[in-house]
Amino acid sequence: MKRDKANRLFIFVILMIVAVAMVIPYFAMLSNSFKTTKETLANPEHILPQEPTTEGYRKVLFEAPFFKWLGNSVFITVINTVTVLFTSSLLGYVFSKFTFKGKNALFMLLLSTMMVPAQTTMIPSFILINAIGLYDSPWALIIPAFISAFGIYLCKQFCDEIPRELMESAKMDGAGDMRIYFKIVLPQIRPAIGALGIFTFMGYWNDYLGPLIYLNSTERMTLPLALSYFSNDHAADLSAVMAAAALIMIPVTIVFILFQKQFIKGISMTGMK
Repeated sequence: MKRDKANRLFIFVILMIVAVAMVIPYFAMLSNSFKTTKETLANPEHILPQEPTTEGYRKVLFEAPFFKWLGNSVFITVINTVTVLFTSSLLGYVFSKFTFKGKNALFMLLLSTMMVPAQTTMIPSFILINAIGLYDSPWALIIPAFISAFGIYLCKQFCDEIPRELMESAKMDGAGDMRIYFKIVLPQIRPAIGALGIFTFMGYWNDYLGPLIYLNSTERMTLPLALSYFSNDHAADLSAVMAAAALIMIPVTIVFILFQKQFIKGISMTGMK
């Protein structure tokens, strides 16, 4: 018993050290965003700002089209996240509970796309997007993201655990396939949807390479690309750069806090499977 307590205490201490190590850069970014550039360079040993200032936030919010960039990121990320959740859960349900010719081959083909390096599809994707007239448009980042092979696989794994008897009894009561999907399947795979939602949201919110390839106009930039653009223009103003980085992190932090229970449950149940 004492040995178990000692092991748990040791694990707790290690996890606390790792957690603190991961929080320190985030805290340093917030602290530096309230410092002047002179104080950051002259007194880097000071953890907290000696003369707090919001000048960096003022420059980001009022001297740059930050809200336009924020709107672009929100628009692309929300549409992609909602679309991926819908298509992944629906196709996961289809691959799990429906029988049709070539289902296994089609599913294996879908999974094989996860093994293709993204670098090999950059040039063909750019040529295709440019040919259909979507270059420098947010739809260039939305339409290719309609289907997620990982999301379909994750949802299928959870759908496999739903008893067929439950669906058969629903059909006997007159429920159609779509009603079964909304009333039975979605509530049963909620942990998977929560975890997938966080993965998808964070992936598209932090995406830098996609906007770099498909977007050209300053007013159409998303926040990660705009941060690079803003940092180049304000390379000598560390306060403004740190303020911009801190503002970008706020939505992701809020989403994780709101859905962390579903995220943890989804990951733990996926590991058990």
